[in-house]
Amino acid sequence: MIVELTIKNLAVIKHVTIPFQTGLNILTGETGAGKSILIDAIGFLLGGRGSADYVRYGEKKAEIEALFEVEQDHPLFELLPQLGIEPPDDGMLILKRDITAQGKSICRINGQLVTLATLKEVGPWLVNIHGQHEHQSLMDADRHLNWLDAFAGEELRSSKEEYGQVYRDYRTARSEYIKFAKNEQHLAQRQDMLAFQLQEITEANLQPLEDEEMMKGKIRLVNGEKLYKGIDDAYSSLTGEHASLDWVGLALSNLESITAYDESLNEIQVQLEAAFFQLEEVARSLRSYRDSLDFDPFRLQEIEDRLGEIQRLKRKYGKSVEEILEYAASIEDELDSIVNREERLVALKGRVKDLAQDLAIEAVELSTQRQIAAAHLSLKIEEQLKDLHMEKAKFSIEVRYQDDQQGIEVNGSKVRVKETGIDEVEFMISPNPGEPLRPVAKIASGGELSRIMLGMKAILADLEPIGALIFDEVDTGVSGRAAQAIAEKLVAVSRNKQVLCITHLPQMACMADAHFYISKTASDTETMTRVEYLTEAERVNELARLLGGVEVTETTRNHAREMLKLAEQSKENIQEPSHN
Repeated sequence: MIVELTIKNLAVIKHVTIPFQTGLNILTGETGAGKSILIDAIGFLLGGRGSADYVRYGEKKAEIEALFEVEQDHPLFELLPQLGIEPPDDGMLILKRDITAQGKSICRINGQLVTLATLKEVGPWLVNIHGQHEHQSLMDADRHLNWLDAFAGEELRSSKEEYGQVYRDYRTARSEYIKFAKNEQHLAQRQDMLAFQLQEITEANLQPLEDEEMMKGKIRLVNGEKLYKGIDDAYSSLTGEHASLDWVGLALSNLESITAYDESLNEIQVQLEAAFFQLEEVARSLRSYRDSLDFDPFRLQEIEDRLGEIQRLKRKYGKSVEEILEYAASIEDELDSIVNREERLVALKGRVKDLAQDLAIEAVELSTQRQIAAAHLSLKIEEQLKDLHMEKAKFSIEVRYQDDQQGIEVNGSKVRVKETGIDEVEFMISPNPGEPLRPVAKIASGGELSRIMLGMKAILADLEPIGALIFDEVDTGVSGRAAQAIAEKLVAVSRNKQVLCITHLPQMACMADAHFYISKTASDTETMTRVEYLTEAERVNELARLLGGVEVTETTRNHAREMLKLAEQSKENIQEPSHN
């Protein structure tokens, strides 16, 4: 629920703080006083679109901040860590949004800077806003399916997930089949190109790491003279006249001649002997390497040509020999699929057919659950309409298929298939006895639409984990007993949800648990909106104004007191709506 809302420098609002209460919060005031701006402000906190036009003239920024109280088992506590936000231990969540005079937004959640996108993810879990024209969504048949699915609950949600997975597989397979089946010329051109590329790579007879080995060979050939001279000098240093080996050999002979006099010299002799043999082995290796050096200029040209060919292939097919070979393997597979296209087409067509059959089974199961839920929801809405003084109205939810020759086969007919299933859902109503059921969008009046919408919200409110519902003049187009019925329904919903409602009707206002009055004052220099929490005496005056218009008399005050008294008695008997 919304515990407190603070607004600064937003449109005509300079600074207001509203301590909302549990239950039914009613907001009244003259037209143009700024009631809808309050709803807009909450909408901005939920991530709604704002602009610099909302910033009060002459100010640098508008500020909207609200404190929310959230139950510890709320799904939001699972979402917040995913967004990088630490869930509050006390269940208190503060949302804040500043809109600058340049149109930029600065958003915070519990003091932590977040993006507007994050605010859009968090906000809808806290508040559900129903504007003055929200009932017009009943005119949109696409929304009817969403409402029905929300009512059907967890079992249908599970079926939708299973259907959705098969649907995605079906769409992928069908798209692949269509793509593969069309554009013969393109495939023929593609086949020729791939065949040329594969032949070019195959004829090159590349070997893994070949380019690196070739480069090493090139370096040896280019620096052959330096190599020969260095090796020859090293060999001469070991084996030439008076060279290292001679001196080591002489040292070994001298040592051997005296070891008989001291056994401790034996170990040194062994070490020197090992060193002598190692130097001999090094000398032989140097000689062998020197003799193997080849200065063949034709071999250098061969290496240059080979490296040039490899470099050319790298420019076309990959950064390394390994990447070229991997590319060759991939185009070989693609070429094989094109060459064996007919077999591939048959396989793809068979997969599409199998998935279509699986999809039809899942779709029929999903549709069956919707039809059961539709019958149940229809009865529940009829009960709500009776409470809202539409006793004679008949309500039905039609679940039907739409023919489509490009669709899937269900019970011998081709029907349209969508991500949501095969069902077209539409709300039907007969407001008066003797009239046939017809689409709500075509025959319901504004007042009837308002009542149908409120009935829907009364049924679905408990199915959503949202703590606060806002109704902006949901009583538009109704009066008298119907207005009283709507007020009582709002009271019922507010038993377990916080409800905020803007109204001009006294029948609604008298049912408030908390009543706020919005007024606008103007001076020569500025215009300001004020929000006041009304005491009992002040509520009497405001109800009298709603009843009597401009002039408030003692008669209208007495009438207001009577309405408040009767409202309290009526509220004691109102139960929260049943959803079974």
